[in-house]
Amino acid sequence: MRHGAIDYEAYFNGATADTLHDTRSATKTITALAVGAALDAKLLPSLSAPAFPYLADVKPANMSRLKAAITVEDFLTMSSALDCDDDDDKSPGNEENMYPKEVWLRFTADVPARATYTRDDHGRGPWHYCTIGTFMLGQIIQRAAKQPIDQFIADKILKPLGITSWQFAKSPTGEVMTGGGLRLTSRDLAKLGWMIRSGGGGVVSEPYIKAMTTTHLHTTIKSDPDYGYLMWGRDFKTPCGTTRAWRMSGNGGNTIAVLPDLDAVVVVTRTHYNSKGMHDQTANLIERFILPEISCGK
Repeated sequence: MRHGAIDYEAYFNGATADTLHDTRSATKTITALAVGAALDAKLLPSLSAPAFPYLADVKPANMSRLKAAITVEDFLTMSSALDCDDDDDKSPGNEENMYPKEVWLRFTADVPARATYTRDDHGRGPWHYCTIGTFMLGQIIQRAAKQPIDQFIADKILKPLGITSWQFAKSPTGEVMTGGGLRLTSRDLAKLGWMIRSGGGGVVSEPYIKAMTTTHLHTTIKSDPDYGYLMWGRDFKTPCGTTRAWRMSGNGGNTIAVLPDLDAVVVVTRTHYNSKGMHDQTANLIERFILPEISCGK
């Protein structure tokens, strides 16, 4: 999309404009948007609100000073004290330990804090990729709004953008997965990207969108060094130099890249799941075939 309209569109391998794509963790960003909508509606007092009081009904185990101090913003920035690292198979909070459970919130709420956790001078902890934190954000919003989280996201984010078709992933007991797996069409993913590009488009407040697309932490991933609120920041090469992109990104090489300097949004939906180099492949595709056509702000 450029200047708010579709500029180029193509589908391959049997996909069509109506295909609902599983872009995995790319849809974590929608949970960040839902947090913004909850703040706008004053359902959450602030991003510094402690997270676990909202989950008191499940009586979380392994509570500690570090765990009790986890805030909504800690989950948004993947910097909470939970002993959770999806890149470490031995991590107690690794998302793969959650999926076999009948009740995902029971598992996630009981994950202990990392004993060595410390905050820096800005109040941030170290960055660790943690899906269960994003799942818990959905459960927090659900309780704050007193509304099922899938209905809240539909009412506050999807329907206002004219999105009419979607599929949420759910746990064996019906809990809505807000850590990824929401199926949407490429066009509707582009609408979400354009809403971010346009500063919220009247759906989420502009100051919150600005905060989403601001670097709050540096990641451990060289090619994707910056992290906002459940969004990745990186520079893409163009014939006219580099340009900053804020991206929704998910397993399989899925990317929704918001490129403010080019007034553009690029959506790439793929199914190259769990494959080495999948994100670099997508970046290479964008840099070789797309950005040369739209660079220099023309």
